[in-house]
Amino acid sequence: MDAPPLSARQRRYLKGLAQRLEPAVRVGDAGITEAVLRALDEALLHHELVKVRMRQPREKTAMASRLAEASGATLLGLVGHTVVLYRRHPEEPVIELPA
Repeated sequence: MDAPPLSARQRRYLKGLAQRLEPAVRVGDAGITEAVLRALDEALLHHELVKVRMRQPREKTAMASRLAEASGATLLGLVGHTVVLYRRHPEEPVIELPA
């Protein structure tokens, strides 16, 4: 599942929206499990823009990329142990992106 490309303006807009969000999904010591992926898929379907908090992974950049790839989302950023992901709702988008 490939995420569609976003312009720099759209990425900046989404990052601004994400600043006030709390993490919707948490990745524990077990890493990326089926339960985590199901929770992430549900959160993206409902909210489109989510934060995922990782519990001190050794390779946080690799884990962030795996989360984005497995969910079909766009990786917007990684700050500390928090990943920001965006996936547009396929039928009824909630967030309207700037052109």
